[in-house]
Amino acid sequence: MQRSHFFAIFLAVLLMASPALANHRRTPVVVAVQAVSPSVVNITVVKTSQGRSHSPFGDPFFDQFFKNFYGQQPRQSQSLGSGVIIDGAKALVLTNAHVVANGSTITVRLNDGREYKAALVGADPDFDLAVLKLEDAKNLPQVAMGDSDDIYIGETVIAIGNPFGYSHTVTTGVVSALNRPMKINSGAFGSFIQTDAAINPGNSGGPLLNIEGQLIGINTAIQARAEGIGFAIPVNKAKFVVDELLHSGHVSPIWLGLFGQDIDQATARYFNLKSVHGMLVAEAYPDTPAARAGLKPGDIVLAFNKRKVTGKDDFLTQLFGTTKRETVTLTVQHDGKSRQLTLKPQVLDKGMALNLVRTRWGFELADAKSGSGAEVTTVVPGSPADKLGLKPGDIIHQIGNKRLGAGIDLLNAFLRNRMQRTVMMRVQRDNGLYHVRLTL
Repeated sequence: MQRSHFFAIFLAVLLMASPALANHRRTPVVVAVQAVSPSVVNITVVKTSQGRSHSPFGDPFFDQFFKNFYGQQPRQSQSLGSGVIIDGAKALVLTNAHVVANGSTITVRLNDGREYKAALVGADPDFDLAVLKLEDAKNLPQVAMGDSDDIYIGETVIAIGNPFGYSHTVTTGVVSALNRPMKINSGAFGSFIQTDAAINPGNSGGPLLNIEGQLIGINTAIQARAEGIGFAIPVNKAKFVVDELLHSGHVSPIWLGLFGQDIDQATARYFNLKSVHGMLVAEAYPDTPAARAGLKPGDIVLAFNKRKVTGKDDFLTQLFGTTKRETVTLTVQHDGKSRQLTLKPQVLDKGMALNLVRTRWGFELADAKSGSGAEVTTVVPGSPADKLGLKPGDIIHQIGNKRLGAGIDLLNAFLRNRMQRTVMMRVQRDNGLYHVRLTL
């Protein structure tokens, strides 16, 4: 009887303690994950490419005779990534640009199993961000937006994604560093949140959350071999890119209005520099941020936002990761003395770019009637374009590694190649397609 009484008391105490134990397990991380998981999506991208089909003989000896009888056949490949719903009413998903690049079909699956086809609203490879719109979807859950300017080094963060195809995987860590400069897939530099939360292939595009379940970054797998090191695009920068993509389908290209060149040993000795690092300012265009800040030919740009500039290409890649809302601090050597200048980037419009193409490269362009590329309308006598042999009616399909499909492509192509001494171009004349080198 006494033993039964003791067991009853023990059972009652255990039952009363169970809710308390359950509440103890329901940590802030658990609460955040449960709140945000419905808005995290898995993204499947099918990419189609052309490949030569094999002859039915299956023998390389016969293939060499019959290869011209078998045309190009489409080949499909599949890649996985993650994303997060940022607007449930409009069914908008934010992810990485490299996740959906060259996708012929995009399928998005929610945590509850629902699947939707998605259309690409816009993407920018220099910021590695893209916005998708889910077809026939409405009233979806969405993530709460945080503030990436209000982050502490050492605070707990949560990453949710689809690494290696394992759906809705949760990892945790801390903020390891802020404003970490890193190259992204396009070659441009970005300023990232660094975390030790595991971010692996397939996590790209998923959310990085603070302990309150607010979005503070978009995860991106940059260094595949780095264990314990992950990076995320700050959400405040992502907000700006999203606004630009929704408004016009692209991010407005920016510039500071200066042209520069690399520093060789002779230039370093002339300016009494300790190394060949830096960029020599060759020209500062009137009424541009560079001119207004007082930059002059002969100045040496040593650092971009306190990060060392190794040369003109390094300067450009750092600039490409900057938005028109941000300010840029340049460390400049002028007359042997170092000083810091603060500049506000300026949007480069199409009219200004076309004028610069004429004055520096020596030809005028208009949109091609075919809808692809840009047509040469005028060639300036004695210019680099004239010496190359360009003629009115030629169609330029590519400048550097940038294909021209719309006006915005020309702006970005000029910005990427404006400081090069030689510019590779892909030019169509009549029915022929040629790769040519424009020497400045």
